Amino acid sequence: MKKLVEEFDIKKDITSYQSDYNTFANKDILDELRVKIIENLIEHNNPSIPIKQQVKSEVQSAIEGYNLSNIEVNYLYNLINNEINGYGPLTELLEDPAVTEIMVNKKDDIYIEIDGKIIKDDSISFINDSHIVRTIQRIIQPLGRTIDISHPMVDARLPDGSRLNAIIPPLSLTGPILTIRKFRAEIANVDDILRNGTVTPYMARFLEAAVAAKLNIIICGGTGSGKTTLLNVLSNFISNHDRIITIEDAAELKLGQEHVISLETRMKNYEGSGEITIKDLVINSLRMRPDRIVVGEVRGPEAFDMMQAMNTGHDGGMTTMHANSPEDALNRLEAMILMAGMEIPIDAIREYIASAIHLVINVERLSDGRRKVTSISEIVGYNGKQIELKEIFAFNQTGVAENGEIIGEFVLYDYTPKVYKKIKKMGCDTIKDIFGGEK
Repeated sequence: MKKLVEEFDIKKDITSYQSDYNTFANKDILDELRVKIIENLIEHNNPSIPIKQQVKSEVQSAIEGYNLSNIEVNYLYNLINNEINGYGPLTELLEDPAVTEIMVNKKDDIYIEIDGKIIKDDSISFINDSHIVRTIQRIIQPLGRTIDISHPMVDARLPDGSRLNAIIPPLSLTGPILTIRKFRAEIANVDDILRNGTVTPYMARFLEAAVAAKLNIIICGGTGSGKTTLLNVLSNFISNHDRIITIEDAAELKLGQEHVISLETRMKNYEGSGEITIKDLVINSLRMRPDRIVVGEVRGPEAFDMMQAMNTGHDGGMTTMHANSPEDALNRLEAMILMAGMEIPIDAIREYIASAIHLVINVERLSDGRRKVTSISEIVGYNGKQIELKEIFAFNQTGVAENGEIIGEFVLYDYTPKVYKKIKKMGCDTIKDIFGGEK
């Protein structure tokens, strides 16, 4: 087993994100004025008067008698402007590229994710539950969606690709809950994941060779671990001569090749019809003469069709799935195939998976917020009881520093992977210095 050198990136101080709001002397007064102004604008809205004029009049009237600084007055104006022309308290969070996720639990209980770390943002709040619902409605209304007692749950994709989920009473017992996972306009490339310490140069070169050799790959991990980001990085290793079909719930993959066909699912309409699932698109893609099929995530019966494609000449398939380890991923894959309703013996399913999948990559978001590929394993066969996995690369955590940063090292196990033969056979012998010769 060899230790692989890892370069840790330097993270910015997350607390520096917090707004100047926390330094204001009149925070309570500003909160009170905001409520008063917004309620007055809603109650006394006059369509014949321009909204800018109404806002200016209401703010000037409200602040009379208060000794507010210019910065506090500007802050108040910005709050009201965001309420009228933006998405209320969420406006600046949605615009900030550093914020990757927004979680609203209560009117004054809002969390954000920055650099993989979840922190509470005390600088913003909503007025009440109705204010949260009104903000949700404003965001989803242009999408032709609504949320109310009749439709108390909504899952939607925003125009920029961000995912929104909202649930309100009576389904939520604590009030309206809003979660927005923001879409990253700039998709990471291999240089980014090397710089961030997600993988080592050896691991990156091995994965590039594996993709070029058309190995079938599953990327597994938990929510927010970076599965889709890694899938996008690996997808960009595909040859420019291949016809690539991507299948996703929400189009997040950005491939630079010339011949890319992107397919996206469709949700049910209000009548409960018109749904097009991942499974439907996987089946259809097989009729589209694909060289590569890349599925954003498998989580149901489509797993059987994906395995079937991989076992019938459609090599080089890649997908992601939620799982806590490579072993867990294979167990979930087995369960998904059973969900397809196929009457296949369990031994046959396991043999099917073992012959279809070459590599299972596990990615994790560690407690310090950094994302790591913690395991790259190959499937070496089925022994009659279970599918056998053998680890090629791993990240071993050895401790936690005083500042909370994870201490650990990447390792390369001292053996030549079975898939190395296939990689060489496909003319991708660019990693012989990593594994030496066959053993």
